[in-house]
Amino acid sequence: MLTRSKPTWEMPESEATSEADFLNRRELCKTIAAGSILAAGSVPLLGVGSAQAAADPSASLYPAKRNEAYKLDREITSEKIATTYNNFYEFGSHKNIWKAAQKLETRPWTVTIDGMVEKEQKVDIDTLLKAMPLEERLYRHRCVEAWAIAVPWTGFPMEALLDLARPAAGAKYVVMETFNDKKMAPGQRQFWYPWPYVETITIEEAANELSIIGTGAYGKPMPKQNGAPLRLVVPWKYGFKQIKSIVRFTFTDKAPKSFWQKVQSKEYGFWANVNPEVDHPRWSQATEKLLGTGKRVPTQLYNGYAEQVAGLYTEIQKKEKTFF
Repeated sequence: MLTRSKPTWEMPESEATSEADFLNRRELCKTIAAGSILAAGSVPLLGVGSAQAAADPSASLYPAKRNEAYKLDREITSEKIATTYNNFYEFGSHKNIWKAAQKLETRPWTVTIDGMVEKEQKVDIDTLLKAMPLEERLYRHRCVEAWAIAVPWTGFPMEALLDLARPAAGAKYVVMETFNDKKMAPGQRQFWYPWPYVETITIEEAANELSIIGTGAYGKPMPKQNGAPLRLVVPWKYGFKQIKSIVRFTFTDKAPKSFWQKVQSKEYGFWANVNPEVDHPRWSQATEKLLGTGKRVPTQLYNGYAEQVAGLYTEIQKKEKTFF
């Protein structure tokens, strides 16, 4: 007799979104697509941490309910560490970037959805946030530089974005683009980088249940230095793949080269899946440093999420020797 093993991500029916709530969200998405709800006025954000969250127009949406289907096997990294040890090349290349990143202006903020979709549209960020089913998930985060943190992200499933965009059958990729404002972001004045920052994942990766668009962290709106107001969160991939401060989602049948592929394709590949057996050309990926603990632990394939994502790469694995 065949028996069914319950996957680690499955949640009880009692925690599922009710039909009424789901239909209400779909109706609001239809309203957005019709273009009847447009950009809100500019609201400046001041300070960091709690002060920043209090000034954010979306602050009332947090904390979102935690989805207990997504658990961790390690302690959550302290908020101070996770919000002050960052990469954000738009504002510079040092790790103390959080101070410079406070210059990021997140209102007004318009998100463009275009390319191979049923209808191209532009959506105000606060309208989008109210339309999406926000929830909190505990995820590991692994940087290509071999350090790691564990974060309580808030966001919405990327599948909800696919519902809104309604990509054409021939669309194979989701191309994401960050803002481009040299006056606001001094790092973008460095002409040797291919601005704006662009990243791409496949439609299948976007539809995977682990993929979310991050809108907050630690029970508050997303800190600017962590990628406010929208960032990609795909926990089985290295951090450089998880683009920050997104302003555009383009659906296409051809994948352009990403930011880091243009900078150095031999070191930063398209897939960027965490793999302890594939070293970076300049350092080992076999272990990772857990920030705030002083511990170094073995790196897990797909950052520990093989059960949920390995099936995405079955055919690719036959064609390519590595995932990086």
